[in-house]
Amino acid sequence: MLQFEESANHGGGLAAAGLPPMTGAAMPPAALPNDPAAALAALAPKTAPAELRRVNVADKRIINGQTDVNQLVPFKYKWAWEKYLSACANHWMPQEIQMSRDIALWKDPNGLTDDERRLIKRNLGFFVTADSLAANNIVLGTYRHITAPECRQYLLRQAFEEAIHTHAYQYIVESLGLDEGEVFNAYHEIASIREKDEFLIPFIDTLTNPHFKTGTPQSDQDLLKSLIVFACIMEGLFFYVGFVQILALGRQNKMSGAAEQYQYILRDESMHCNFGIDLINQIKMENPHLWTPEFREEIREIMSKAVDLEYRYAEDTMPRGVLGLNAPMFKEYLRFIANRRCQQIGLDTMYEGATNPFPWMSEMTDLKKERNFFETRVIEYQTGGALSWD
Repeated sequence: MLQFEESANHGGGLAAAGLPPMTGAAMPPAALPNDPAAALAALAPKTAPAELRRVNVADKRIINGQTDVNQLVPFKYKWAWEKYLSACANHWMPQEIQMSRDIALWKDPNGLTDDERRLIKRNLGFFVTADSLAANNIVLGTYRHITAPECRQYLLRQAFEEAIHTHAYQYIVESLGLDEGEVFNAYHEIASIREKDEFLIPFIDTLTNPHFKTGTPQSDQDLLKSLIVFACIMEGLFFYVGFVQILALGRQNKMSGAAEQYQYILRDESMHCNFGIDLINQIKMENPHLWTPEFREEIREIMSKAVDLEYRYAEDTMPRGVLGLNAPMFKEYLRFIANRRCQQIGLDTMYEGATNPFPWMSEMTDLKKERNFFETRVIEYQTGGALSWD
């Protein structure tokens, strides 16, 4: 017969496994006091520490929560879970999309103008590393400071989608036979790209600093500021000039494979932006003391600087105008988007009367995936005879 020695003096059992001792367990009879009242009190169940109790949904918080982050349910932030499910339903992979027409067009000396080629290379030069920066910010920074597990669940999906986007840009670069070093190192070599990334990096560094912790008004505002920069500016503003440019090519039946991939990426990024805005607004509701007039003014200044940086990028990518587009049109578009982002997080608009010169862009975010990834795979297997039932 096996015998287990669980003596506290010998550090066995739960303690040896690195787990806390069980609470509420009866004391062994020998340890009971002689006084009957004291004996009853000793036998009564002990209240478990907060981290060991079952999760009460009312106790959950987006930041600075004390509930167990490993317990996904009960849901408090159902909107985060629904966004996670929607993102999974929208799954796609770059290899699903044919690049043969793009390759033929790129190789044709007369297929694209020099300005169009410059635009495409500068566009990819920003995007090939932008999603890696976004993923680093999620995985190494934001995730560990968010204490709502349903929100963490979406962040994990978002990080995976950033990897898919980086894969897509690499797939385009490889398909077209571009100089990989030139394109991937553009964020060091091209000033308009480098300036945007240098603007973002301090906000990444704040959250990835191993010594950074939330729990004070200042650190909580630093986290909130970083979330606003990444949701409303990086994914909600910095990406949009590039999206318009490539999708405008696609509307003219040029670079159709790249344009299709950008449509899928735009749909994903729109959801990332919307999730981030919901996260920001929930933090504001739970921590209204963070949303001070001084903080709001700081966010407006950051937004204004971002609009200027993105406009300089638009000028650099298309100095002479191309595809019926020109840089001044993007100035209006960026102001329109900035106003929209401000409204979404409860700030006053910044640019009076700004309008959208590209109304067709809103159609792109409603893209419904026409191909079924798994059906595509089944057809491939059928071609090989694996699913022949004859």
